[in-house]
Amino acid sequence: MTAYFFNDTVALTGRTLRHVTRSMDTIITTAITPVAMMLMFVYVFGGAIDTGSVSYVNYMLPGILLMTIASGISYTAYRLFTDVKSGIFERFQSMPIARSGVLWAHVVTSLVANVIALVLVAGVAVLMGFRSGAGVSAWLAVAGILLLFTLALTWLAVIPGLCASSVEGAGAFAYPLIFLPFVSSAFVRTKTMPGPVRWFAEHQPVTSIVNTIRNLFAQQPVGDDIWTALAWCVSILVVAYIFAMAAYRRKIA
Repeated sequence: MTAYFFNDTVALTGRTLRHVTRSMDTIITTAITPVAMMLMFVYVFGGAIDTGSVSYVNYMLPGILLMTIASGISYTAYRLFTDVKSGIFERFQSMPIARSGVLWAHVVTSLVANVIALVLVAGVAVLMGFRSGAGVSAWLAVAGILLLFTLALTWLAVIPGLCASSVEGAGAFAYPLIFLPFVSSAFVRTKTMPGPVRWFAEHQPVTSIVNTIRNLFAQQPVGDDIWTALAWCVSILVVAYIFAMAAYRRKIA
């Protein structure tokens, strides 16, 4: 049964990946907004923001990477919505394939597309002066956190992809996620924020994830931030998966 599910998922992932590779502009578009933000903040606002001895591009890159993921998963919702409206789900249900394989194909495609976008953004950051002396284990930890965050937001994107009534609605849910890093430690120190804003910034998921990645890049102790970051990612993933599967069962019922 596991092999049956795996083979079906691989085949369906190949289908969705072909759609992405034939339209690479979606991945490039995913990277454009974060890169534009990075250019603006580093070269326009960076000189006015105190980050101590850390260069500003090093300071803000973790937040830009999270923005890249949030931007990318909007296309996951869009692709899923397009499949639902085209009737492809109904055709798949008449075939002897694993039902959940359809959703997992979109999830795996999202992971691949977002990895490509993250590499593009990180490459631009290197050209802008980003440097890190982190070892292999730290880089693997960063990659693991980013993949877990991508997986969590991807399952979150599945919900509007299945339930939205319009293509605009399918992708619009990602906008608050894209701008969430602005009210966090991603671009400025939270201690400079007024009381209520500072409290929100210090207790929302982006801050702990950003702080963890930043400290890993800087070869600094991550403290409790890594456990808070992992708890947020896993919690979002579990809740989103439950609601996404419930929405999928209603859709195919």
